Amino acid sequence: MNSNKDFKPFIPANKTMPEFTGTSIVLGVLLAIVFGGANAYLGLRVGMTVSASIPAAVISMGIIRKLLRKDSILENNIVQTIGSAGESVAAGAIFTLPALFLWAKEWGTKAPSLAEIAAIAFIGGALGILFMVPLRKALIVQEHGTLPYPEGQACAEVLMAGEEGGDKASIVFAGLGISAAYKFITDGLKAFPSEVHYEIPAYKGSGIGMDVLPALLGVGYICGPKISSYLFCGGVLGWFVLMPLIALFGANIVLFPADVTIAELYAKGGSSAIWSSYIRYIGAGAVACGGVLSLIKSLPLIVRTFKDAMKGFGKGDNSNERTNQDLNIKVIIIGVIVLAVAMWLIPVIPINLFGAFLVIVFGFFFATVSSRMVGLVGSSNNPVSGMTIATLLVASIALKATGMIGQEGMTAAIAIGGVICIIAAIAGDTSQDLKTGYILGSTPKKQQIGEIIGVVASSLAIGGVLYLLDLAWGYGETQLPAPQATLMKMIVEGVMGGNLPWTLVGIGAFIAIIIEILGIPVLPVAIGLYLPIHLSTPMMVGGLIKLAIDKKKSLSEKEKKDADENGILYCSGLIAGEGLVGIFLAVLAVIPFKKETVGDVLGRFLPNLAPALADVNVGNVIGLAAFALLTLSLWGFCFRKKKKR
Repeated sequence: MNSNKDFKPFIPANKTMPEFTGTSIVLGVLLAIVFGGANAYLGLRVGMTVSASIPAAVISMGIIRKLLRKDSILENNIVQTIGSAGESVAAGAIFTLPALFLWAKEWGTKAPSLAEIAAIAFIGGALGILFMVPLRKALIVQEHGTLPYPEGQACAEVLMAGEEGGDKASIVFAGLGISAAYKFITDGLKAFPSEVHYEIPAYKGSGIGMDVLPALLGVGYICGPKISSYLFCGGVLGWFVLMPLIALFGANIVLFPADVTIAELYAKGGSSAIWSSYIRYIGAGAVACGGVLSLIKSLPLIVRTFKDAMKGFGKGDNSNERTNQDLNIKVIIIGVIVLAVAMWLIPVIPINLFGAFLVIVFGFFFATVSSRMVGLVGSSNNPVSGMTIATLLVASIALKATGMIGQEGMTAAIAIGGVICIIAAIAGDTSQDLKTGYILGSTPKKQQIGEIIGVVASSLAIGGVLYLLDLAWGYGETQLPAPQATLMKMIVEGVMGGNLPWTLVGIGAFIAIIIEILGIPVLPVAIGLYLPIHLSTPMMVGGLIKLAIDKKKSLSEKEKKDADENGILYCSGLIAGEGLVGIFLAVLAVIPFKKETVGDVLGRFLPNLAPALADVNVGNVIGLAAFALLTLSLWGFCFRKKKKR
């Protein structure tokens, strides 16, 4: 990789071409809303989101180059910059804010208003961008030869392959269409169950299964075999080691938080009941400890980056080069102050002056570490949840010490955590986008303004998406487990009320320490332990497909690269398609029609084969067969030949 001294961008600094246009803004805003909604659904279902930069860039090329007959790589880059902001805002929001909906049901109070959600999302997103601006030269420019920013580079490569844009876009749209049809058949028409599960009677306490859905296959492929295997290992540890031990040694014991014996619990609900009663608390302890360990290891990195940022913070930019123009430092300082005061004074935001101070301090540090971490390991592996957990622990303890307890204290803690979670997510996304722009020769200032526009659009939309999904299925239910938000809620309640099963949480923490000593990444294993194995199993299948391509000896390096690129594009379509149909099904589930929902009416006229598959084994076989065909389609698209022009 070239160092920053001899690096030349794809578009020279002295060349100007269409960039920040009306077309790029409108298309970028639409993609920000679409990918924000799709990733919100995905995150609430499986606890993780996927970067939207590459699919946004490909769709942009397909529309701008093919439909509008325009040709500007910098205009396409602004589209993906604005569009990818929606995914980051959604990630930060859905990891925390659904906890407020869950509490509203428990306490019999009102759910957070659309204005509150929008304000928290906007303030977090805007702060994340403003904190990132002074870090650009230190991280993106000066360390160009050191920090790879994998998604940023990949997005730049996709955009530079302009002539192939139409073919690449067709792969994304094919994945989107196949995934949308598959999702509608299984969860809309209910032609076969979307979750396959088998109990293992000879090995009491254990069970195995998978959600046979396209998005999970796509997530596994994009994460790759290593991350997928770490997630799956966490699931195996919970479902084949810890749960059988609990069933074996505690059969006749009533163990908190359950109120019946473990034998009765297992008889009523099977292995899933043991998981929900005990393993998720152990997993929560492992995730919390993993987050703290990742922060401890990152402290030298945080301090070094903070020093570098402070050295150049007060220096003006004397360069008139288009590719070296950032937002004015005075605008950044004033913006941060205004947003901090707004958090304190806006009535709908439950954050006081002390909470606003915590947000600014923690927010800048976590924006710094997030920016550097995504440069090393990519956005998909950015430990945003670990940073949020650490923030919630400190914020809850601090608020409790100042007398803010009960509903007021817990709501304030989640609001603080929500803002900081969005800051960390958007700072990582902005870093990847600015890396793409640095390689292409974009104007950083225009990208930074584009990020803010994307944040505004997705902030206004995310509240409606959260309300829609809650009305359709309800957070914490099977369809929308909201694992990250449930975990955040559990942590705040545990600190404020002391009602967590701390022994189980402690077991998880010590498991995380053992994993760390063994030299294995803690957070992926801990998340696999916390989530049901039904989610990590299909991800493992996607990871194995990626591994098979990497190890295929008959392929040249170029053929492997082309196959992998096709797989990533197809999987991006799989994820987007399922998310969009999930939103569509949510709309059908909540639209009233003569005291019924549109979903109920539709169900009477469309074939529902679920009753005919009352034998769960038949349903399982059909579900597995459908997933096998979906996996074969991924393999086929990986080796799809490019169309010759």
